[in-house]
Amino acid sequence: MCVLAYEQLKKERINARVISLPSWELFERQSQTYRDSVLPPQINARVSVEAASSFGWERYTGTNGSAIGVDRFGLSAPMKTVAQHFGFSVAHVVAVAKEQVARHASKN
Repeated sequence: MCVLAYEQLKKERINARVISLPSWELFERQSQTYRDSVLPPQINARVSVEAASSFGWERYTGTNGSAIGVDRFGLSAPMKTVAQHFGFSVAHVVAVAKEQVARHASKN
């Protein structure tokens, strides 16, 4: 989904990158130089996508970043319906990324 969103953004000439961060602990053990090469500090337009709680992702998105995740319970439906409800779609990821880019472009 994130790679497809990246491809869509690329078609629209919006620079983006997809980073897979399966282990915060391993990432945090890396040098600051490496971490900065993966998440450049000067890039503030950030979106995290987590199929679980978005809790904690602000350490990587920043306080002004966006997090797509499951932060509530109580929905029972087919998987595709649940995914769509929580924003796990290419269209939603693209829209949130565009919001981030616009928000941070207006600050520069």
